[in-house]
Amino acid sequence: MMDFIANGLVGHLPWYGYVLVALAFTHITIAAVTIYLHRHQAHRALELHAIPSHFFRFWLWLTTGMITKEWAAIHRKHHAKCETEEDPHSPQVLGIKKVFFEGAELYRAARKVSATMEKYGSGTPEDWLEKNVYTPHSGLGIYLMLVVNLVLFGPIGLTIWAVQMAWIPITAAGIINGIGHYWGYRNFTCEDASTNVFPWGILIGGEELHNNHHAYGSSAKLSNKWYEFDIGWLYIRSMEIVGLAKVKKVAPTAKFNVAKQVCDQDLLNAVITHRYDVLTRYARTVTASCSTELAKLQASLPQLHDNKKFKKVKAWLHTDAADLDESEKANLAEVLKQSQQLNTVYTMRQELAQLWSRSNASKEQLLKQLQDWCQRAETSDITSLQSFSHKLRSYA
Repeated sequence: MMDFIANGLVGHLPWYGYVLVALAFTHITIAAVTIYLHRHQAHRALELHAIPSHFFRFWLWLTTGMITKEWAAIHRKHHAKCETEEDPHSPQVLGIKKVFFEGAELYRAARKVSATMEKYGSGTPEDWLEKNVYTPHSGLGIYLMLVVNLVLFGPIGLTIWAVQMAWIPITAAGIINGIGHYWGYRNFTCEDASTNVFPWGILIGGEELHNNHHAYGSSAKLSNKWYEFDIGWLYIRSMEIVGLAKVKKVAPTAKFNVAKQVCDQDLLNAVITHRYDVLTRYARTVTASCSTELAKLQASLPQLHDNKKFKKVKAWLHTDAADLDESEKANLAEVLKQSQQLNTVYTMRQELAQLWSRSNASKEQLLKQLQDWCQRAETSDITSLQSFSHKLRSYA
């Protein structure tokens, strides 16, 4: 009896055995969040068979107490209102410390907003289990998990349980919602500040590739480059092979053909489809020439040497005008007056983005705009701009 109390049903394990158990339990939780809550429920990127769907929902009830409708609604609002005052957890608005250390509190505050639940929570489960168990008794599963851990592992089960309870607030609320909009690398120039925290999405199930996700929110696959790995996608494909899942959509992969002399509707569609890739390639293509021009400008204008705002000009050149505040616009305009080349690069970038932001323009108008844009780029005296226009004409 004493041995059972001390070690539980499993019996004594070496220290690393308990570590592996904790990691296994938390990884199942992460898989449930990324596959069930995120990709399946919030974005409808895949369909799930009843077996994994019910398992994931039950496991999340045991380990997080999160309600599917609340999680999906808050996340959908995050995408709809990203980096604005209405974003439930933007570090760009609230500050990185607030989101990283108080992410769980922000989630609890957001789920109390009934308007958010009504507007963004549609299509989530409303069966008997949801109405009678998971929603009204969301905290009960957590205590049941504590009992299970104590029975299985004895007193050390309390430590394993504590790790389980802290895992989602730290990884999802802190790292993804916080760092994932503050620090990392970007494959795509999205309207928001999303970043890829790491190229290998293992610890947080693939959610590390957050910039990829914001570029193509309805994609069931979060990896994009050849060197990136999304373990959540591995699980989804494995379930699809055995008939437990069905992928509905993945992010389009940019392909290129011989550059077209005359822009046509297919080219316009390709450019709009791959708009984030287009803007990213534009920034990378003109970066060197912009840096050279900025260096010349700073050398010719000594007053800019100690101007901290001048250091931000390079980033402003590749930012939508709508995303700059009035002071930033004024500082950028001051610099652009001094350089025709920088002014051209910036103006052409803004005009390029209008191809997919002008919702009231006809296809004929957009096609003419694209053809005109390419002609002006190719007749400019900026080599990098000419090179990019040639690449733009080759999108397939």
